[in-house]
Amino acid sequence: MYCVRNVTEDLYWVGANDHRLHLFENIHPIPQGVSYNAYLLMDEETVLFDTVDWSACRQLIENLDYLLAGRSLDWLVINHVEPDHGASLEQILLRYPNVKIISTEKAFTFMRQFGFHPDTHECVIVKEGDTQSFGKHTVTFIAAPMVHWPEVMVTFDVTNGVLFSADAFGSFIALDGKLFADEVDFDRDWIDEARRYLTNIVGKYGTSIQSLLKKAGGILDQIKYICPLHGLVWREDLGYYFDKYDKWSRYEPEEKGVMIVYASMYGNTEAAAQALAAKLCEKGCTKVAVYDVSNTHVSYLISEAFKYSHIVLASVTYNLEIYPVMHDFLIDMKALNLQNRTFALIENGTWACKSGSLMKKFIEEELKNMTVLDEGLKIASSMNKDQETELNTLADALIDSVNK
Repeated sequence: MYCVRNVTEDLYWVGANDHRLHLFENIHPIPQGVSYNAYLLMDEETVLFDTVDWSACRQLIENLDYLLAGRSLDWLVINHVEPDHGASLEQILLRYPNVKIISTEKAFTFMRQFGFHPDTHECVIVKEGDTQSFGKHTVTFIAAPMVHWPEVMVTFDVTNGVLFSADAFGSFIALDGKLFADEVDFDRDWIDEARRYLTNIVGKYGTSIQSLLKKAGGILDQIKYICPLHGLVWREDLGYYFDKYDKWSRYEPEEKGVMIVYASMYGNTEAAAQALAAKLCEKGCTKVAVYDVSNTHVSYLISEAFKYSHIVLASVTYNLEIYPVMHDFLIDMKALNLQNRTFALIENGTWACKSGSLMKKFIEEELKNMTVLDEGLKIASSMNKDQETELNTLADALIDSVNK
């Protein structure tokens, strides 16, 4: 059964939703699913913008059969060839033997590497500023390398103002009937998954996102729709989403607040983390989020680290080192290029308390543009009531820093 929706008068969403996949890219949990977006333009010539994951190929074919109703597919535009979008490409080529393919030179190289056969069709290699007319509609192609693969481009329809944005402006969460961002409560239900998607998938490449945003800024008054390859289509309040992407890609905190991440073996370090959270809230700093690094997937931790201005790391010492999962979190922050945050440290150890000095060393030597507060908390096995003053001092230092 087909499942399509109109984006504009002659442009249709022909993608699919996936609730069966547990791990996106076999690493990131997606408990609310994900969508694979493809779009069909019904002009004098017909144009399919990208394909879908192999698991959704049947749905894509049914959608195309319904809309084309016997017409041929004339063009296939590939903005991004990664398999969650490009895996069905070969089936499209086999089903529509006369379809012509538009993409970047590097994308065609990647197609061949994946075992596809674009060279059995007419291949049109495009670069920045090239245009193509399909009848009423004329599109222009904009290079977007490393957002988040090197072959990526985005396509702008100058006729109706649609920006086919590839992986930019995407999100986790299946659409489930909705299509447009104004059909949901985005701030309540979607923003966290949009941030988690961006920061974990593309977060490392902030400068590349900034480059794309600058190009989009030059035509911002012409963009009427943003059509990403995952998630919702935007047709209202586009500036809101551009602002989020600008902050995330400049590694600017989205909110002034405190994220507390603890690594606790027997509950004592956790107790200290919870005591600090209570102190902060008691003193009026209520934008506080607390996470157990052992029980929270790192993709959520990364998303929250991009959100908050201040991060408290509370770790037990383990074999004279940082607790392994806390160390992994630090490594992921480095890998995804997180910058411009203020840290405070809580360390615990029964017979050799080393985690604090080791975390401080990692933050100062491996991460960029970070500040570590002088105030911290050192625990010998468990925090005692005599450390109340130290806890207050740490809470006050965090609040003073947040309020700067």
